[in-house]
Parts: sequence; C-alpha cells; structure tokens
Amino acid sequence: MSTKSSRESFLNALDLLEKEKGIPKAYMLEKIEAALVSAYHKEYGAGAQVRILFDFDKDDVRVFQQKTVVAEVTDPETEISLEDAKALNKRHTLGKLIEIRVKPEHFRRLSAAAAKSVIIQAIREGERRVMQEAYENQREEIITATVSKIDPVNGNVVVETGTGRAVLLKGEQIPGEDFLVGDRVKVFVTEVNKEAHGPLVTLSRSHSGLVRRLFELEIPEIQDGVVMVKAVSREAGVRSKVAVCSRDEDVDPIGACIGNRGMRIGGIVDELRGEKIDIIPYSEVPEEFIAAALAPARVLSVELTGERACRVLVEPDQLSLAIGREGLNARLAARLTGFKIDIKAE
Repeated sequence: MSTKSSRESFLNALDLLEKEKGIPKAYMLEKIEAALVSAYHKEYGAGAQVRILFDFDKDDVRVFQQKTVVAEVTDPETEISLEDAKALNKRHTLGKLIEIRVKPEHFRRLSAAAAKSVIIQAIREGERRVMQEAYENQREEIITATVSKIDPVNGNVVVETGTGRAVLLKGEQIPGEDFLVGDRVKVFVTEVNKEAHGPLVTLSRSHSGLVRRLFELEIPEIQDGVVMVKAVSREAGVRSKVAVCSRDEDVDPIGACIGNRGMRIGGIVDELRGEKIDIIPYSEVPEEFIAAALAPARVLSVELTGERACRVLVEPDQLSLAIGREGLNARLAARLTGFKIDIKAE
C-alpha cells in the first residue's frame, strides 16, 4: 500500500475476492481494519488510539493517530503537548482531540507481517463463512455431486459438490451400491454444523428425505402443488412407501407419480439403485390410510384400539404379505401412518 498502483491492486483484489469467492468486501475491510489497528498497537503501544479510513475515491488507505492536546504529557501514547500540536497546526488548542496521519508503510516489518497474517486468516474465515451459508441454503435439499475419491478401507466417498468437498459416509449410502471416480450422484443434505475448519456437512443417500425430494423433482404435478407428498417411510435399498394425495379431484395422484408407462417412477427407482417403491393413497381417515399403507396385502378391517394404535384383520393367506419379510411391510406401514399396528388373521 506504499504507492497508488499497489493500493489500486489491493482494493481491486477485494473486488475480485467478492466476485470470485463470494467474500463480502465489507467483511474483508472490517478484518483489514482490525489488522491495521493491531499492527499500529504493536508499533506505538496497546493503549494508543487509532482511526482507519478507506478512501475509495482516491484509492487510499489512511491511518491516523488520535491524541489529546494537553499542557503536560503524562501518557505519550494518547497525549500530545500544546507546543508539539501547534507545530503541526497553529489552530490546535488544549483539550482538542487531533489526528496525525501515519503511513502504513512506516510500520515495522514485524507489524506488517502480523497484519498480513490477520488478512490471510480473514480470507480463510470468509471462505468458510461463504461455504457455510451455501450449505445452509441447501439443507434438506438434493444436490448433485461428483465422486472424487473412494476410501478402500472404510468405504467412505469424497465428493465435489460445487460448493466444496464433502464426505458421503458408508453408513449414509444405499446398501450395496458401488461408486466410481467421476460418477455423478444425487445426495441429500441432512445437517450443516459449523466447525473451526469449515462447515461439517452430512450427506445421505439412505435418508427418506432423498425419496421425497426425488418425487418433487421428477413429478411436475408435485412441483405445481396439485399433488402432495404427505408421508414417506423407507428402508434404504429395499423398499419405500410414499403417501400422496391430490388437490384436484380430476388428477389421480398415484397415476401422476407413476407416469406414462412407468417412466416417472422408473427414473426415481433407477436413481435409488432399484429400490422398490409403493405409492399409497393418503387419507385423513386413519382406518383407510392404515389399510392402504399395508399394500400389497388386502385388509379386511382396521380397529383403533388406543392413541396411535390399531388392530388389523386380514385373511390367513394375506398375513405373511401384510407383515412382510422380517416384518418389513408392517414396519414401513407403521412409520408411514404413525400408528402401532397389530396384525391378526381372521
């Protein structure tokens, strides 16, 4: 900052940072001001008063000492004698707070290094803040990521998200799916936590939110608000149940989700690596909703037995179908409806 060209380069660099990295210019100026104040205190004492002025019209950064004019100086860091003050300007009087410009280039090398360190740290903090905000805006949304590295030991996958790098943990992947470097995959952002070294982002392909968002992306009627996804339950890699309803009696919500020749649901199933999906008609009547949720089993009757509990009767040949392999169908139906379901054969 010793010449106009270097100042212009410095101020232009702030514009470039804001444009390319999204770090606000005001944020960087605040940090640079703090760095210059810190450097000043190292040079002239911790108790010294200073004011920083950024003059963008003249492409200049100015640093001013602030001292009070006194008859007898007891604190050289904050006071100046009347004689010395008048040597600077004959109009100065006792008790007046005056400013004396200090050239930033006059700071010692140690002070300049300290200021530089603070500025570099401010850039890093700014980058982390921008990344944090970007991920916060993507919370509970689907983003498309590119596989950049696969850990052969634990199976974790490092992906490039466009905002930065993140890790898709083995436990958040769909069981049995394999990845190759360069693969583009859709991931669901479940959590974003602030950490010292940047945002800690939790990505998932096993979360039920991924299924919900895929339906919203692939089904135009859901995007338009005509068809609504009311509930989702999922066992990743095996089966999902999705409850839907329509605001327009002329629009079949299940047909809209399936699409012509199954094209719409087929695209979602492909993205989920072949996971089966049951599309269930939602009903405000609990008995109807529970009966539908147990599909493909046929239900004879549903009796509410308590708060969020019910008893379901099915024909004997439908019992195993209603319960499902290892209780999967009944478990998914219970999660979908929020009811504890007791299934009995008639």
